Amino acid sequence: MSKINPDPFTTRPEIEGTFGVVTSTHWIATAVGMATLERGGNAFDAGVATAFTLQVVEPHLNGPGGDVPIIVHDTRRGRTEVICGQGPAPAGATIAHYRSEGLEMVPGTGLLAACVPGTFESWMLLLRDYGTLRLRDVLEPAIAYARDGYPLVERASATIKTVEQLFRKHWTTSAAVYLPNNEVPVPGTLFTNKTLSETYARILKEAESAGSDRVAQIEAARRAWSHGFVAEAIDKFCRTQDVMDVSGSPHRGVLRADDMARWQATVEAPLTYDYGRYTVCKAGVWSQGPVMLQQLALLKGFELDGLDPTGPEFIHLQVEAAKLAFADREKFYGDPDFNEIPISTLLSDAYNDERRKLISRDKASLDFVPGSVEGFGSVVKLRRAEGHREAVGAMGAGEPTVGRFGEVRGDTVHFDIIDQAGNMISATPSGGWLQSSPVVPELGFCLGSRAQMFWLEEDHPAALAPGKRPRTTLSPTMCLRDGEPYMAWGSPGGDQQDQWTTQFFLRHVHANMNLQEAIDAPAWHSEHFPISFWPRTSRPGVLVVENRVPKATVDTLKSRGHVVETGPDWSEGRLTAASKLGRRRRAAANPRGMQGYAAGR
Repeated sequence: MSKINPDPFTTRPEIEGTFGVVTSTHWIATAVGMATLERGGNAFDAGVATAFTLQVVEPHLNGPGGDVPIIVHDTRRGRTEVICGQGPAPAGATIAHYRSEGLEMVPGTGLLAACVPGTFESWMLLLRDYGTLRLRDVLEPAIAYARDGYPLVERASATIKTVEQLFRKHWTTSAAVYLPNNEVPVPGTLFTNKTLSETYARILKEAESAGSDRVAQIEAARRAWSHGFVAEAIDKFCRTQDVMDVSGSPHRGVLRADDMARWQATVEAPLTYDYGRYTVCKAGVWSQGPVMLQQLALLKGFELDGLDPTGPEFIHLQVEAAKLAFADREKFYGDPDFNEIPISTLLSDAYNDERRKLISRDKASLDFVPGSVEGFGSVVKLRRAEGHREAVGAMGAGEPTVGRFGEVRGDTVHFDIIDQAGNMISATPSGGWLQSSPVVPELGFCLGSRAQMFWLEEDHPAALAPGKRPRTTLSPTMCLRDGEPYMAWGSPGGDQQDQWTTQFFLRHVHANMNLQEAIDAPAWHSEHFPISFWPRTSRPGVLVVENRVPKATVDTLKSRGHVVETGPDWSEGRLTAASKLGRRRRAAANPRGMQGYAAGR
């Protein structure tokens, strides 16, 4: 229990057991993951089953056309690894092409924003190399829910309503799926996507035609996706359809079957940072994950033990550290296969000792101050957020996440799983949400829009280039404690992910909160730095806090110069977390949004 608050409020118990735990952003996916453990699957089998189910039951938050970073700890290998499921830009995605279309930035919706879909290849790699079950075992639940129906959550219905006119006027293939009976489905509707069900059923059939060998079936499924009917349907759609996007003009896509055939998910070592007893593991600089590590490197210079996690000092220090870390993200991050990124410098004690001097204990910074590493980085052009938000929502642009005043416009998904053997997985699938791009009619799903995170400026580390990965916001987390794998956690939420995951970790470590307490505690996010999505605007000094943050804290933060906006009581983030200590397995899930649940025994 917290030393600060002897009776911290929680909405539900921290789940505890010794067999295994699953926690995700949707109760059905959690149940499917737990059922997979019960039938003898390991954490990685359960992860694949959970992921495919999330595509079906949260289509406004992720889909088959999206992307995913995955962090795993495999007890057999004895190491923590990152699977990069971030597909790259197509061969035809050149700055010159987009400029020739009269564009200053990659549109946030439509076909021009599509990268190679990364999720399916990633789940097949995970199942083949880390899992134990057959494809049918992990894909059948998703097929059944898409075919037979699942209760549509309120946020999915609200998202469809937001883009209803776009569907009716321009994206008629999406209207055919998401406006059944020509109307917006009400919350609780038993919703189906029979075409998606048929797509996955066909993949399964082609997989099993390869014979009884498990790996042969997985390889056949990969061929059906990247070299077969799925890639062919996507190629045809992008070549032939002029699709309206957020730019206000229709465009054809540049993604081709050849792009899909050339790409495979890859495995790499995580970036890590030692913070006291903990070694925190994140994906590389092709993600925003290292901003959490840099926040910890900056905060290491402050004494956080004993601070009230809802008090002004705790919040102020975390926010000011985030401003500096995210400024460095904007200046330096990109695909390390294309640019050398000075990440060892950015995470070094010497660099952060200097950066820390910019943090005032009693005054909020209103400036955008990236660091300086000679020979690296780019000038960041800032755009103020004025009048963009409503247009973004109506056209389905940006990563749907918690926005101004905490209103939720959708999100991403996340899950964490630990099995009895101690295998661990943390993953944040996203993209390909129903409002990003029109449905490919033969497949029942739409493409992603992650390419909007590229810059159309040659000298930027995140400049658009064929075969290059966009700098994704998706950011699962894992950590070791005293050298032993300990915890997996994450949250949907675009640029807010590595703010909420950092807050959670600090509350757990410095305020001795258990997983559920650390999730339920009042949260906040800064909008000081540029968002990663179209139209890439910033709101200097703005700090959005839940209404549960004490008034005295808010008043003090305002007196320090923070531009504080208060959102609803339960509006910040959708964290899930799981931990292991000896034989014990623990898990917790976010009550915000009333969808996430943890299970275990």
